Amino acid sequence: MGSFSIWHWLIVLLVVVLIFGTKKLRNIGSDLGGAVKGFKDGMKGDDEPAKKTDTKTIEGEVKEK
Repeated sequence: MGSFSIWHWLIVLLVVVLIFGTKKLRNIGSDLGGAVKGFKDGMKGDDEPAKKTDTKTIEGEVKEK
């Protein structure tokens, strides 16, 4: 039983590529990479103080000429 050899992994990879296609796998990889990057940025943001942004709301009316 034990671990799989390189040939087992190559066959599994070939089956996955045949089922999903390379374009779908590329999209899944980029989505996963974006999620990991977002998670890292979120974890890094806890250590730093929150940035203050100077936002002002301007209220008014729109009048037609």
